[in-house]
Amino acid sequence: MQVREHFPRAVAVHEDVPVTMSDGTRLSLRIWMPEDATADPVPAIVEHLPYRKRDGTVARDHLTHPYFAGHGYACIRVDMRGNGDSNGLMADEYTATELSDACAVIAWARAQPWCTGKVGMIGISWGGFNGLQVAALRPEGLEAVVSICSSADRFADDIHMKGGCQLTSNLAWATQMLAYSARPPDPLVVGQSWREMWMERLEHQPFLLEAWLAHQRRDGYWAHGSVCEDYAAIKAAVLAVGGWHDGYRNTIAKLVAQLAAPAKGIVGPWNHKYPHFAGPEPAIGFLQECLRWWDRWLKGIDTGVEEDPAMRLWLMDAVRPQAWLSKRPGRWIAEAAWPSARIARGVLHLTERGLSPEAGPLQCRVASPADCGAASGTFFPAHFGPELPRDQRDDDARSTCFDGAPLSAPQDIVGAPHVRLRLASNRAQGQVVVRLCDVFPDGTSALITMGCLNLTHRESHAEPQPMVPGAETEIDLDLDQIAYRIPAGHRLRVAVSTAYWPFLWPAPEPATLTLAAGTVTVPVRPLADADEVRFASPEGARPWSAETLRPPRMTKQREVDCATGASVFKVSIDDGEMRDLDHGLITASRSEERWSILPDDPLSATGEIAWEKAMSRGDWKVRIACDTRLEADTTHWRWRARLRAWEGEALAFEKSWENSVARDQV
Repeated sequence: MQVREHFPRAVAVHEDVPVTMSDGTRLSLRIWMPEDATADPVPAIVEHLPYRKRDGTVARDHLTHPYFAGHGYACIRVDMRGNGDSNGLMADEYTATELSDACAVIAWARAQPWCTGKVGMIGISWGGFNGLQVAALRPEGLEAVVSICSSADRFADDIHMKGGCQLTSNLAWATQMLAYSARPPDPLVVGQSWREMWMERLEHQPFLLEAWLAHQRRDGYWAHGSVCEDYAAIKAAVLAVGGWHDGYRNTIAKLVAQLAAPAKGIVGPWNHKYPHFAGPEPAIGFLQECLRWWDRWLKGIDTGVEEDPAMRLWLMDAVRPQAWLSKRPGRWIAEAAWPSARIARGVLHLTERGLSPEAGPLQCRVASPADCGAASGTFFPAHFGPELPRDQRDDDARSTCFDGAPLSAPQDIVGAPHVRLRLASNRAQGQVVVRLCDVFPDGTSALITMGCLNLTHRESHAEPQPMVPGAETEIDLDLDQIAYRIPAGHRLRVAVSTAYWPFLWPAPEPATLTLAAGTVTVPVRPLADADEVRFASPEGARPWSAETLRPPRMTKQREVDCATGASVFKVSIDDGEMRDLDHGLITASRSEERWSILPDDPLSATGEIAWEKAMSRGDWKVRIACDTRLEADTTHWRWRARLRAWEGEALAFEKSWENSVARDQV
């Protein structure tokens, strides 16, 4: 990344700007703006997050917000209530209060003498979600949104559920947020009130898994904040951005296809990061793309964004699977409209002879061991470590596979493959997981894309219905969006399984599926010869000034417990220890995950997660530790969690949760 030291306008930083909400809650804002903004007002860009501007997103904020400010914008980074240096309490994700606070900050910014009255919102993940959700509320002055790695559907495309199946990331995310939000404000910012604020925060800290498991079907809880309920509500121009190695890769295509407001999409080979420093490379000049978007919709400058293709996508070349790739070869392709009329739909049939362009007889069984799925990779990789899907051959051996003939010419797959199966189950509940793989001539199997379905959700996520054992039924599922070139001489493989651990929590009983017919519809695009569009090289402002006291490290391993025969997956993430060289705050973070299951017993599944976070400066030192456990029997989910906090070496707070809720056909 090229570091920009000088900008068209000199930048001033305001570290803690208080804004009071209607209920008296004080939010803390960090604002970057041109020094002369009062004399020459600028539009505002808001990022509204619980991730702590002082020590959470500080590294990426330094690269991003001063860059925009230097080009004539006031960038406002908000600590959401109950987080960082803001007062108040946070009850859940995307609450009406959260969105109302964001609207209040927008109204406050518009009233300032340094603001033109035009406002944009930007954010990745949580900030990408609420940017869309606030846009649907249409606060006055909000004209444009840049939404990165986000979702339009909180039930179908979030970290909680996928295809009506419970993601194990649901527990991981609840534990992570427990640790995130339990930290105190910085005494250098809020003064002596820091401890009172901290104790109130700890006392009211929710374990969010309880709320999420209370809603196992698509009800009003998930409809709230899902902009897919009414795409027409969004009038702001939306630039939707994501990565093929991110869990939210489907959102971009949906927004571009469904929004009546101006909308464009960019998808690279990236993980869950901003695209000017994401991996795998190539990174792009993302901040320059954002400026083109802001300049057009917030300043009225003709930057050509309206003539940009509807979708710009990185078409990935086939590579041998690895747990991490620093670079992903391929090329940029462009589609003027989305959906694209240029993309054909090729139908392949699942037959007893394999994957065939012609229909043929099919009568086969699918019954996977409960630990099928070890090579799945992480739902949304957020580190530069072993998180990507690995060679699929072990999972293929635990699945029922259908292979096509070697391709006589390369084929570009662009879009979401669709699978239709006619099947019967011997159980009232179960899962079906479908993977589309690229099989190399030497047998290496690389994951192209996948999809899954809770069979009780085959007709509706809102009103699940049990399967009738032995009765045939037809099911449909879309696999995840992808842009992938499968070379000549390689084969397409469709792998069908009844489990995908530890990606998905298993159904309560092992099911055997009998397949009677099946097709996969593959979106095939005319072959791209070279880059069809180009991006500028990545730029950013001066990096965060920090000292590394302990470097980050990540490990991920699978082992078999010799005493029990259980498959055990362990993930260890040490985010390291850093000292901020401007204000001296030292922060450290680490986590451990353990996922265990017996191959022949889905009810043996357990997830255990521990997080620890520490903050210190001089004699002041605090530490947070939380640990959680989730398991389930045939009728109930059961969990326990513990939160502890230390001030110095003394235990200052402790709180525990232990509860259960009925399984609702999941």
